[in-house]
Amino acid sequence: MSHPIVDAPKQNPSRHPAERSVNGHQVDTVEPETGKEIGQGGPLRRGLSLVLSSIGPTLVLIGFAAVFYYGHHNDWRIPKFAALTGSVETIADDWCEEHAVPESICVECDPTLMPKGPDYGWCEVHGVHNCVLDHPDVAQMKETPSILPSDLERAARALAVAPRKENNSACKIYQTRIQFASIESVKQAGVDVELIERAPIVEAITGSGEIVYDPTKQASLASRVPGSVWLVTKGVGDLVTKGEVLAVVDAAQVGDLKTNLLRALAEENLQRQNVSRLNQARSAIAGSRILDAEAALSKAQADVLSAEQSLRNLGLPIETESLRGLSERQVLDNLRLLGIPDEIRAQLNSKTITSNLIPIVSPIEGFVTQRHVAPGEVVDPTRILFEVANTSQMWLTLNVPLENMDQLAVGQPIRFQADGSRYEVEGKLDWISTAADSQTRMVQVRAMLPNVDGKLRSETFGTGQIILREEPDAIVIPNGSSHWEGCCQVVFVRDKHYFDSPDSFKVFHVRSVRLGATNGEFTEVISGVLPGEVIAAAGSDVLRAQLLKNNLGAGCDCVAE
Repeated sequence: MSHPIVDAPKQNPSRHPAERSVNGHQVDTVEPETGKEIGQGGPLRRGLSLVLSSIGPTLVLIGFAAVFYYGHHNDWRIPKFAALTGSVETIADDWCEEHAVPESICVECDPTLMPKGPDYGWCEVHGVHNCVLDHPDVAQMKETPSILPSDLERAARALAVAPRKENNSACKIYQTRIQFASIESVKQAGVDVELIERAPIVEAITGSGEIVYDPTKQASLASRVPGSVWLVTKGVGDLVTKGEVLAVVDAAQVGDLKTNLLRALAEENLQRQNVSRLNQARSAIAGSRILDAEAALSKAQADVLSAEQSLRNLGLPIETESLRGLSERQVLDNLRLLGIPDEIRAQLNSKTITSNLIPIVSPIEGFVTQRHVAPGEVVDPTRILFEVANTSQMWLTLNVPLENMDQLAVGQPIRFQADGSRYEVEGKLDWISTAADSQTRMVQVRAMLPNVDGKLRSETFGTGQIILREEPDAIVIPNGSSHWEGCCQVVFVRDKHYFDSPDSFKVFHVRSVRLGATNGEFTEVISGVLPGEVIAAAGSDVLRAQLLKNNLGAGCDCVAE
């Protein structure tokens, strides 16, 4: 079969690029030289290609977003297959994540379940919120307690005696309640409770100290003149009375002074007789002779006084009036053993005894604490022979921090316990130094300690307490049961309806407190709780952690981080 010959369309000689057509429609035009497509279909194709290429990544991002959304709202738990197929019913979520209890019984989310009591706000006097001393109905007790006047007085004393850590009046933490789902959950959390009780509390300033002899009741004895030790009668530890002889010294100077007195007495007696004779013959003699005799008598009397005073300066008890009218032999016998007691005289041979003896006498009653002499030794006034101390009263010196000076006053009681001793002694503060130590910044104070039984020893170190106040019936809580929350000291008080029934809300109330002194395992509460209330003690950190969690992001800037 022959085919008709169809003439090919004529090409426009002015168009250089080649053209392609499909079913008679022009698709694109390609330039032979560059291979680029031109014509009406090029931009549309590129846009469609761009849209188709972005669909895949977009679907991937949407898938990731869906997974993140589901995981965030389902705690990233993979659902069971039965839940995905819808073969089981969906269980309602009844759990309050914020307060860690079932939401149906959460008293914080639904306050109508357990209405809060009256809010009395800030107490300016005692520095706490909802002060139980002023408003006892706040106390978590079945019956409203009565506030004793002694508790108000005790709180006033505690606040007056020393500065106390202050709570922030703007804090609202006290309005918070910590709830548990059940009693079992409280036990599992390790929370233990304690009943608030009364106990004696002593508040004191403590300092290291030393016991020494009372310098006003201590004596250092030496010979007042040079000589040699003739006799020693006392040793270390011996009890001596005031005026008792400890030793006897042979000193030539003493003999010379006694001789001078003897001569002065003889001269005085002679001049007195001369004046008496001249006065009897006054009419027959010149008046000048009488005046000369009286002047000589006065000089003799002065010599007697001088010799007497010299002996008195050595501690020898001389009475010249008793010597006047005696013979020289009698005067010599009285002066020879002047100041020597009878018990020592009885040991001496009166025929060979010297007149140079001078006794070493104790000026106080006490014990011989040191002895530095033996018979025959040569001594002089610069050498200490004996130390005598009255130990019935001792001095206690304590070193106290400078910042406690405002709390000290003369007359405050002091208790001291020596290192290694089981006994405690008491005294009175009687002196406070006017200067602080330049190195330690400590201030020295002093107290008198009675030592009637003689148990205290000089140069004994130990610890002393200056008693600021004693409270025999203070309100106390166990140490560690209170917590500082950044601006408030709080405890967790168990609700009074805690055990009313198994369905009772297991709630602890946050209560701000003001603390006082700490003794041993207990801390005084100035205000904030009352005896008979129950607080969380051991394990109360669990409640504190929940309190911090509840207040995160709540805008409470007073909670510690």
